[in-house]
Amino acid sequence: GRGTGLGWGSDAMLRGSCGRTCGKWLREAVSDAASDVRSSLCNSSVFARGARGGTTATPTGVGTSATTTATTAGAAAAAAAAGAGAAAGKTSGKEWVTIFKQLSKARLSALVVASAAAGFVAGSGEAVDWAKLGWTSFGTFACASAANTLNQVYEVENDRKMKRTCKRPLPLGRITPRGALLFALGAGVVGCGSLYATTNATTSALGAANIFLYAGIYTPLKQVSMWNTWVGALVGAVPPLMGWAAAAGADGDGPALTPGAGVLAAALHFWQLPHFFSLAWICRDDYRKGGYQMLTLMDKTGKRTAACALRNCIYLLPLGFLAQKYNVATEEFTYVSAALTTVMACSALVFYTNPSVETARILFRASLIHLPLYMGSLLWFRRPVGSVEDVAAGEVRGSQSDEKRRPEIVYMPPFPFLPVPGAISERKKEV
Repeated sequence: GRGTGLGWGSDAMLRGSCGRTCGKWLREAVSDAASDVRSSLCNSSVFARGARGGTTATPTGVGTSATTTATTAGAAAAAAAAGAGAAAGKTSGKEWVTIFKQLSKARLSALVVASAAAGFVAGSGEAVDWAKLGWTSFGTFACASAANTLNQVYEVENDRKMKRTCKRPLPLGRITPRGALLFALGAGVVGCGSLYATTNATTSALGAANIFLYAGIYTPLKQVSMWNTWVGALVGAVPPLMGWAAAAGADGDGPALTPGAGVLAAALHFWQLPHFFSLAWICRDDYRKGGYQMLTLMDKTGKRTAACALRNCIYLLPLGFLAQKYNVATEEFTYVSAALTTVMACSALVFYTNPSVETARILFRASLIHLPLYMGSLLWFRRPVGSVEDVAAGEVRGSQSDEKRRPEIVYMPPFPFLPVPGAISERKKEV
């Protein structure tokens, strides 16, 4: 306990609140965790050399990196301390809120809601149904929370090995896998149910399908194949479809999904790939510790990763023109879209020219700036769906009425081989 730096301090804290018994239990638990660490490293000198020099060979063959083992041991000791704290007293309401917030990955879920809201507004008419938008956002957030929680239940052992994820609630033992699973099921039922009740069956089905795609296919695929990144990009492309379907097909008077929705989904899909490839290059050592199969781990130079990122930036270029073609946005958006995408593509080109953590960070930051500006400009220059249909219908009706009013004119010369009189020629040009 004294060697880990946790036992005596935690013991003193618990003596003041819960008595000597809890303090003794905690000291024994942390001492056991420390003993496991010492036995796996064989002796303290091996651990000391690993801490100073980075990577050392362990005689037992348990691991090749002392820092990786230390991270795992730290997570185990922290989990023991968290379990002792839970045993010493009930978890407060504020702590439960924090736990569920971490299980839901609240910031990531908020980004999912933002993309769904953008799809809703883009698929709306002149007036946006704000109440329905609120329900769509709520249901989307619940579905995203369910998917993220199931992901953590499945990857709890991998999360213990990674510095970036070892302090999540499940690795720390702040909640049991069974409790997290119940929360995920509840969030999924509430999300899909609310979408079905307040929007339509298409939106609810898309929400349920995305939970399955993320937790049932993407999550296990991360440990099997590098293609998980492409599958994950499909997951991110679904929320705009959910928003569009909730707005366009709300009353059942038209198709829930149209080609315009596909433009939004494609924009999210192609944006995610350079975003995550740059992040995966920055965190490739952490992904290696976690046991995930990533393209960056098979790419020693970084050229292949950067090429994939650059290629998908280029795929974003024609989407502005498609948005205008399918009446999602006005002509002005095509120029704004091209300018924003060109900046992001230049960042990817810098990464491709000189693959490094620094250039990957440039691309990553450019992607973070690109998405809100892209979606914001699309909504600013959006072309309401209803108004487009009304204008098109009016043009058709006007042309039909003109044809009914105006009889068919047949132009014939007054005598064979003579030209048509000038007045009739001018009238023909006007018509």
